[in-house]
Amino acid sequence: MDRRLAQGFSADVVPVVAAPVVAVVALGANLGDRAATLDGAVRELRRLPLVDDVRVAEPVESVAVKPDGPDAAAPAYLNSVALVTTRLAPSVLLDYLHAIEARHGRERRERWGDRTLDLDLVAYADVRSADPTLLLPHPRAAERDFVLAPWLSLDPDAELPGAGRVDVLLAELSDGGAR
Repeated sequence: MDRRLAQGFSADVVPVVAAPVVAVVALGANLGDRAATLDGAVRELRRLPLVDDVRVAEPVESVAVKPDGPDAAAPAYLNSVALVTTRLAPSVLLDYLHAIEARHGRERRERWGDRTLDLDLVAYADVRSADPTLLLPHPRAAERDFVLAPWLSLDPDAELPGAGRVDVLLAELSDGGAR
């Protein structure tokens, strides 16, 4: 055995633990028992490793948004937002969100199609990422009243990185018509 290995060991070493951050997760469902699905997803968020707290807004109903705009003929969505205090890296959290969606029957067949569960990582502290696999903040969050209103109900001082205060963004949407 190399003597230097044994001499270099110290039981007093304290592992570095990442400081918790708040991640904003949008939840939505427009197929099946929407309320039960959102409740189940929140339970799963609370059980994730390195998640210290999950605060959830009261759900709101919204018209489905398709690539061509709002579609009142499609099943309506039930939407909410969760503030997740976590020490998970954003990419790991996103992987967990996709796994939760899959367990709830999410199928990715068409862009913005109807779904049993949609979990979007809207923001992760003030992190910004242009990586196509991890866009932060969510590129359309500032355009979605069904994301901004529940988020604002949980955090009156909320800010969407790069876009501004959530209350101001929501007011601008209200002035120009909700999307």
